[in-house]
Amino acid sequence: MTNYKSELVGVFGHPVAENPTIVMQEAAFRDLELDWRYLTIEVKPDQLEDAVKGLRALNMKGINLTIPHKIEVMKYLDEIAPDAALIGAVNTVRREGDKLIGENTDGKGFVRSLVEASINPDGKSMVILGAGGAARAIAVEMALAGASDITVVNRSEEKGAALAELIDQKTAASAKFVAWNKAYQIPDGTDILVNATSIGLFPHVEAFPDIDYNHLTAATIVCDVIPNPPDTIFLQEARKKGCETINGLGMLVYQGTIGFKMWTGADASADVMKAALTKAFGT
Repeated sequence: MTNYKSELVGVFGHPVAENPTIVMQEAAFRDLELDWRYLTIEVKPDQLEDAVKGLRALNMKGINLTIPHKIEVMKYLDEIAPDAALIGAVNTVRREGDKLIGENTDGKGFVRSLVEASINPDGKSMVILGAGGAARAIAVEMALAGASDITVVNRSEEKGAALAELIDQKTAASAKFVAWNKAYQIPDGTDILVNATSIGLFPHVEAFPDIDYNHLTAATIVCDVIPNPPDTIFLQEARKKGCETINGLGMLVYQGTIGFKMWTGADASADVMKAALTKAFGT
């Protein structure tokens, strides 16, 4: 009988049959012929502490986390990476010896998607629509990557102002909050515009952010964090104005490759991951 050991990583949260992270991570395992498995594990909020103990007992290499666990899990880990502590949430846990270390890969994935498109964040002026988890991670990582100023546009003043204050006080970037109570007009000199909301996400593909599209110019790079559909109406409208656009597949793929490296020590193929996602989304 041949004995073998399958390494495990997983996601704690709400299982989704066609979870895109499973699709791309499993594709990368197969591509590198790694005997690893990526599992979805439903964990209720009152079971999170026990689940982390189980992660330790099973010697799992790491996990991703979905809402509502991204903040609560921090109290059960041994260390929190400095940028994740600044963001105030963890979406990835990696094992280092006996230690469990909390990381946040979302913003890193976004920054890498820009770099891969030959866009240097250093000195850039950015407007970000939204102030939720994705927006928070992107704003922090862009500030740490050298963005000069960040405008947070959000309907909730409490969340939007809090994010702008965090960036302004804890990073070298300057930041301000603008209430999103009407069609937002993109300021002149904006280098990067990011939709970090769920507006336009499948199945609500006809929705798009309420901004003044007539004020967009080709000088602004327009990004959407939504991976499905990759080509949102938001991006289509931006291209009509001559803007370079970056879709949400890049952020999803590159945060996946970063997590993959943390767990396995190997470099996943971004092309393999992206092809798997494209097939899964039917695009």
